[in-house]
This record gives sequence, structure tokens and C-alpha cells, in this order.
Amino acid sequence: MSFTKGCHLHLIDGSAFIFRAYHALPPLTRKSDGLPVGAVAGFTNMIFRYIEDAKGADAPTHAAVIFDYSSKTFRNEIYPAYKENRPPAPEDLRPQFPLTRDATRAFNLACLEIEGYEADDIIATLARQAREAGGRVTIISSDKDLMQLVGDGVVMLDAMKNIVIGPEEVEAKFGVRPNRVIDVQALAGDSVDNVPGAPGIGIKTAAQLIADYGDLETLLERAGEIKQPKRRETLVNFADQIRISKRLVTLEDHVPLDFGLDSLAVKEPEPEALIAFLEAMEFRTLTRRVAEKFGREVPVGAPAPKSDAAARWAEGAAPQARLAPQAEAVAPIDTALYQRITDPAALRDFLATAQATGVLAVDTETTSLDEMQAELVGVSLSTGPGRACYIPLGHTTGGDDLFGTTALAPGQMPMDEALAILKPVLEDESLLKIGQNMKYDWKIFARHGIRVAPFDDTMLMSYAMFSGLHGHGMDALSEEYLRHRPIPIKELIGTGKAQITFDKVPLDKATAYAAEDAEITYRLWAAFKPQLHRAQVTTVYETLERPLVPVLAEMEMAGVKVDPTVLARMSNVFAQRMAGLEEEIQALAGQSFNVGSPKQLGEILFDKLGVPGGEKGKTGAYATGADVLEDITTMEDHKQAADLAAKVLDWRQIAKLKSTYTDALQTHVNPDTGRVHTSYSIAGANTGRLASTDPNLQNIPVRSDEGRRIREAFVATPGHRIVSLDYSQIELRILAHVANLPEMKAAFARGIDIHAMTASEMFGVPVEGMDPMVRRRAKAINFGVIYGISGFGLARNLRIPRSEAQGFIDRYFERFPGIRAYMDETVAFAKANGFVQTLFGRKIHTPEINAKGPGAGFAKRAAINAPIQGAAADIIRRAMIRMPAAIAHLPAKMLLQVHDELIFEVAESAVDPLIATARAVMEGAADPAVRLSVPLVVDAGQGASWAEAH
Repeated sequence: MSFTKGCHLHLIDGSAFIFRAYHALPPLTRKSDGLPVGAVAGFTNMIFRYIEDAKGADAPTHAAVIFDYSSKTFRNEIYPAYKENRPPAPEDLRPQFPLTRDATRAFNLACLEIEGYEADDIIATLARQAREAGGRVTIISSDKDLMQLVGDGVVMLDAMKNIVIGPEEVEAKFGVRPNRVIDVQALAGDSVDNVPGAPGIGIKTAAQLIADYGDLETLLERAGEIKQPKRRETLVNFADQIRISKRLVTLEDHVPLDFGLDSLAVKEPEPEALIAFLEAMEFRTLTRRVAEKFGREVPVGAPAPKSDAAARWAEGAAPQARLAPQAEAVAPIDTALYQRITDPAALRDFLATAQATGVLAVDTETTSLDEMQAELVGVSLSTGPGRACYIPLGHTTGGDDLFGTTALAPGQMPMDEALAILKPVLEDESLLKIGQNMKYDWKIFARHGIRVAPFDDTMLMSYAMFSGLHGHGMDALSEEYLRHRPIPIKELIGTGKAQITFDKVPLDKATAYAAEDAEITYRLWAAFKPQLHRAQVTTVYETLERPLVPVLAEMEMAGVKVDPTVLARMSNVFAQRMAGLEEEIQALAGQSFNVGSPKQLGEILFDKLGVPGGEKGKTGAYATGADVLEDITTMEDHKQAADLAAKVLDWRQIAKLKSTYTDALQTHVNPDTGRVHTSYSIAGANTGRLASTDPNLQNIPVRSDEGRRIREAFVATPGHRIVSLDYSQIELRILAHVANLPEMKAAFARGIDIHAMTASEMFGVPVEGMDPMVRRRAKAINFGVIYGISGFGLARNLRIPRSEAQGFIDRYFERFPGIRAYMDETVAFAKANGFVQTLFGRKIHTPEINAKGPGAGFAKRAAINAPIQGAAADIIRRAMIRMPAAIAHLPAKMLLQVHDELIFEVAESAVDPLIATARAVMEGAADPAVRLSVPLVVDAGQGASWAEAH
């Protein structure tokens, strides 16, 4: 198609898309060969979304994606230091650059790059040509350097924010119209691209100067007239540098092109080529979406072999062995086969099949994710592929009657009748029930008097086999292992303010959605169950994962009593403390400002108080995170700023305590029980650690007086006490065992203060009369080494010079060589096997262990720490699983787990027996699976509140 008057050209800044995709998404590797493809995945999805959105009356007639050819261009001949400050591309991003070009061509889009020129120059040239031909241009980018092109039929589109950038938006950003943007940029310079500009002149000043004098040349010619001496001297002395800067920021709009606008005519993607590329990249979700769009068949069941075209895309791949459950070779999931059961006879007939086979998948539909307040709406069941049903119990008509009562929709079973039929089946010891995240459904049924047992949990099977590789939600597992995309819940209940609860969903749609969940759960179980043994994680699943479900469910249902008056009083105290700190902060700043505004704080610290080293982000605001403020507090040459930063850190901590805990916890008190019921995620952390949510009771700070006081609000009921039992230095004990450290093992065996012993060994000082600061340094190193702390990190923790901190770490490894040997052996094992393992057989996969670049260090530290933290998590899991039976004879309940600590509520008369019993269980939890060469020690405390007990 010829490009003529009225045509519309879209120019996509491909390089910007790549980097945005790379930084927005977590690392992702192609499973067959470990090739990094995270940026390609993000880029491909962005291009697909662009194509889908670029339709309608204003659709482009011509389009192209433009890339940077390399980092060296003609500008480096003008100014050799141009862009020299930019770090090289991350190691894991480099191999993805050519793949993004392949992706562009796979979508049948023009893919352009020219040696010696930047993508922006090609965009400028094409924009000029299109404008001269009478056409319009939309540049898909938010890059400020392209804003000089806006106007006369050229606009920009920030695709991420869906914002059109025209002349007014450019003026709002630069203070001048687009035709004077390069003058402002020449004056202000650009630290990112190393454009020098005029020292000390920023965007605002530059805009004002250009507005006053009209253009850059006139300003430089009349620089002697400027009244401000420093500004005048800068413009006179650096005139040549400013002119060079203008050449650097001016886009070249006459790049020699070997193609014309006509060649950029929009063409539909060729389905076979596009699907082949996506299949080769192993982007299953997008492959399915594209196949559905073009009416191509979507593979179902086991992953299909690559087509010839896909094999060519993936040429050079070196497949690695990886456990991947094979889905059943059965028919695709067909929701039309599902049965809606509304009478007892039909339900009994369906359950008879399950009783004959011995297996039944079960799922519940409710009105809320909060199991303690959710109302049961329906139950879905499956006995195998193609055999699933839904039993609606609580669907409503959607409105209330004259008396405010919600009416049930017709065509449902009475809940009491259905549950009476289900109860003996769900509690039948000879019938295995299957669930996905069974803890949720277990609690829903428990609230109706049904204790589901025995059961399997597909989420926990996935967690045992694939921890560290991917998430374990049903939708993700279905797409990954069944090649089936479940019905999205949003299609039924909507989103935002218009969202409805499941009881309002029509019965036909509810049946398809709910029964599908049950069938998917069954199919996942059939795929996963045989693989547990092959993956050598059967013991982990059977002894650490599955038995924990009812233990946690009982704890969550018990909840913990919280005194709202204590929380309210603390909120008031915190508010007063914040107000006082604000006054002190503003006095140090010498002006009033919003302490909670990072932008205003940055301007105070770096512009007004002159703290060096301020770094601005994409928004133009200075970074003022905790790490930045911590560094400022150590600056002796900037005492005022150091004091201000310290007080802001205090203010932020108290503000977080107030908003996250003393205010929020009051809203989490269950109106029916008067207690707070947290929910534990079993499969949240890769290492086996539990995560607490809604509310999170594991992150209540204990290092500050204010944080510790929050625990005062967690109280025992009358006649009872709160008891806390906490493992003492369990991770250090595990380290001493696995790294075989004789000195540490001997110290633990004799009950010696391990931190004092470490200080004595490292610094040659006696334990008796030791300076507390010396012990503190040893403690920081002891715990820091487990987490792979660097010299920089230790220096920040101890507020000492980095060289001194690194010296401590080096001396530590010299004194305890077994630790270095353990670390080296663990990393080598991870690289060879793709996972690490705890003492109890838990596998934590390490897919990034062989990566290079910024993420490599993190992957190694995670691999080193995982067996230690994971073993500690396994030990307390084993203790929790044994605990209910051990304390069943006592008037006590286990309420909370906070990493290495268990919290109980017990009758006052049974405090001592509980402590003795629970301590014995916890200290013996590793046996008989592992015989530790160091003793486990549990500290105990008790009181009227958690604060007193801890």
C-alpha cells in the first residue's frame, strides 16, 4: 500500500519496549534449554496487545518497530564520552535482543535498525518523511528525547499509561513548545546519556532562559547580559560545551534509508509463522491466545512436539532434564458434559461412582476468600475426566424481599439435606478426597460440622515437586501441565465496584465454572501422584506438607484474642509521636513540608541541604528509600541532614506500625468470635517457611520498643495465659551441623553464648567481661553469613567502613573454613542438579543458579541459605504436626506460628505442663529422621499477653 496523504504511520520504539519488559517481569527461562526469555515474553505480549488495540477508525495504515543497532553511533565521534556512563546490558538480556527482532518479524511487522544511528534517529527520519507526504504519525514511546518531534501531525503515545502526548503535554514537561525542547535539553544536559550541558542549570532554569531569550543561540550571544553572576559565567565559559550538547540531543532526521514508507504497510500476521515462534519460545499462554484468535487448534493434554517451523526457531537448543508430569491422554475438558445436581437421588448416584473407584475430587464455592466469614454457595465434585457435577446450595435471586431477606434462586438442593448426604462420604476413611488448596475447603466444611479425611492436595504436590520453579495456583498448573485455560472467575463476578459475589452468578455459568475446577483438580492429581515417587519427594509430601493442613486449619479457626482498646490507645500514641517528629523534622529542614512525600523530602535533602550523591528516578524525584536515608545518617560532614534522615526513618517506622498494625488490626477482629484469624500459606515461600496473611502476624517488629508494644494487644482470655516457645538460634545450630563446625558444635553442646564465642575466636578477646559492641559485631556476622551478607551490607548494619566490615567477613571464613566449604559445595551441587535439598529431603529448585549478571549473586546466596532456612522450617513443621496429639490432654490450643516460635493459649493451671510437653516435642522434632550433632534448645515464656510471654 502506497503511503499518501491521509495515511497513518505508527513507529514503535522497540528498544524501550525491551527494557520495560525486562525490568517489569521476573526472570524467566525456556524450560527446554534454560535460555533467558523473560524480556522476550514481555516484549511479545506488549506487541500482541498493541496489535489488538490498534484497530478501529484510527488504525495505522503503516507501522514499524525500530531498534538500536548498537551503543556506538555518530554521536560518539562528536563527543567520545557520550553514553559512556551507561552500564552494559545485563548478561541475561543480551541473548534476548535478537529474539525480540524475531518476535517482531513473527508478527509480520517491519523490523528496522541501522548501524551508526540510534532508533530515535530512524524514527525522526520516518516521521519527517510521513509528514512531508501529508500523513499522520504516532510514535509509540514515552522517551523524552522523542518529544522534539511532536507537532504538525506527529504525536506520541505512552502505551503503558494509554496517554497521548501532544504539544501541550510536552510544554508541561519541558516548559517550552516542542520546537525548543532541544534548546532546553542542551542546557540541562542528561546524566543518563552523559550529555554535559551547562553545569548547575536544570530543566526549569533552562526553560525560563529559553523563554526569556527565544532560542539557545540568542541566549549564548547575550549571555553577558544575565544578571546572576554564576549563571552568566557558566553560559559564557561553557558555550562550546552547550553547543556540543545541542548536537548530541538533536535527532538526525535524514538517516540514509534503503527502504521507503510504502514497505511499512500493515500486514496481518501469518498464523503458522507466529504460532511456530511462540511455540519455540514455549510461551504456552500466548500461543493458546493466538491460536484461538486465528481459529487454529489448541493442543490439549501432554505438550505437543514442536512443529518443523518451531524447531527451526529453537535451533541450537540443548534440552535439560526436568521433571514434567505428563497429563492424561484423554479428551479435552468439555464443560458441556457437566451435571447440575438438584435432588438427593442424583447426588447419591454420583457419589456411588466415587465410592466404587475410591477417589473423589471436591471443591467449594463461597461468597468470600475469608474462610471464617464466607458463606457456602455450592459444592463441585469429579470422579474422573469428563465426569463432574455442581451442587448449588446458596445462589440467590440477587435482591431482597420486603423484609430484607435475600431469596434463594429456584433449582437448588436444600443445604442441610445435601450436607447430610455428603458428610459420611467426605469423612469416609476408605475414600480419598482430592482438593486444590484443601485447607480452604477443609475449613469451610469444618464450619458445617464436616471433617474431611483422608485427602490429597494438588497444590502441595506441586509445591513438593516444583518449589522454586513456578507458582502452584490451579489456573497456572492447569495451563502448565494440562494445556487447558480454566474459565476466568472475572468473567462470572466482574471486577471493581461492579463485582458480585458467587451467590449472584447464574446457575448455568456457575455449574460450568465450578465443575471445571473439580475436574481440573482430578486431572492434576492423576498427573502428579505418580510423579511424587519419581521426584523422590513422597516423604516430604506425606510427612511435612499434607499433615500440616488440618493443624493449620484448626489454629486459624481458633484465632487469637486482640484487645481493640489497647490498639486504639497505641494508635493515638503513635499519632502524637508522629506529630512530634514532624515538628522536629521540619525544624531541621527550616521549612514546612510533607514528611510523607519522598519527592519533597528529596528536594530538602539533596537540593536545600546539599547532600551529595542524590539519584533521580524516571519521575524526576530523588530516591529516598530506607537504604538511602540509612547512608545519610552516617554522614558526619552533613550533621543536619543526618539528623533529619534519622528522624524520618523513625517517623516512617511509626507510621507503618500505625497503619499496618494498630489501625488495621482493629478491622480484622472477627465480629462473631471477637478474635483475629490469620491465614497461613503453606506453599508461599520456596524454602518451606509459612507466610501469614490477612492479617500478617509474622512481621510485627520486635527490635523497637514501639514494635514490641504491639504484642501487648494480643491477650489471653480470662483464666488463661499466653505461652511462647521459641527455638534458640536454630539456623546457626543447623549451620554448625551441616558445615561440620567443631568449635560451634562444642559451644552449643556446652550451652556457651555462641556470639560471645565467635567474638572470642575472631577477635582474640576473652568471653568474660566482653564489650557488648564486640559481641554485637560477631552476632551480625553469624547471622549475616547465613544470608550471604556482603561487606557493604555488613558495613551498613554496623555503621562501620566497608573495608573494616569486609575484613571481619574474611577473618570469619579463615576462622571457620567449614562454612566456606559448605557454601562452595552447595553452589556446585545446585549448578549440577538445578536444586538444593534440606536435611529432610525438601527440594528447592534454583533455576537461575547458572545465570550471569546482576541476578547471579542473589541466586547463589539463595541456594546457600535455602537448605538451612528450609531445614529450620521443616523442623518446626514436624513439631507442629506432632503437637495436637501431644497436648490433647491439656486445656490448651496452639494459636500462632511465627517462624521459629509457637504461641499457645492455655488455662492458668496447665501452664507448666504445657511448657514441658511442648518443649519436649519441639526439641525432639528432628528425630528420628535426622540425628543432629547439636542440641535443639527451646526458650519458653508466659504472660497475660504475647508481649509478656515473648
